[in-house]
Amino acid sequence: MAKHAVVVVDVLNDFVEGLVGSPHAITVIEPCQKLIAAARERNVPVVYTNDAHVGEDHELAIWGEHAMKGSQGGQVYAAVAPQEGDIVIEKHNYSGFFKTELDETLKGLGVDSLIVVGLYSNICCRLTCIDGFQNGYKITIAREAMTSFDESAYESDLEYLKTVAGAEVVSVDEAIALLDA
Repeated sequence: MAKHAVVVVDVLNDFVEGLVGSPHAITVIEPCQKLIAAARERNVPVVYTNDAHVGEDHELAIWGEHAMKGSQGGQVYAAVAPQEGDIVIEKHNYSGFFKTELDETLKGLGVDSLIVVGLYSNICCRLTCIDGFQNGYKITIAREAMTSFDESAYESDLEYLKTVAGAEVVSVDEAIALLDA
């Protein structure tokens, strides 16, 4: 039987409404709320992987200052904010796994399957999914709870993750059903 965790990638103020925001970003909030609430009700771990950039992070040369550690823009969007018992992992790179304690944390919880949601499918979500796959996790994407900067890119991103990481793309309701399996 699979042991799931919901991994919430970069649903931060700067990504939803701020410096690297997109009109599509707000569409993931309600589906994320629904999935996160269902996970908490079932005692399924909810893990946030959040950019928490500092001045020397090389990603800043590409995207400019965003989601800076301790800034308002770097805070999780209030509607999906972590609650007591959730796990928050700061990252300085695109992937939630790269140079973080994410893999060790998940393995310590006995997790072998990830339901990934968040922003954006072409950058941080993609690389978190790829690294999750490379670390041996089954990857599931809750379709309505992830997006990209535009719809055509998003569809391409999902196809890439299905092909390269064996990701299963499901609705939020189907993802919730997986939590009961």
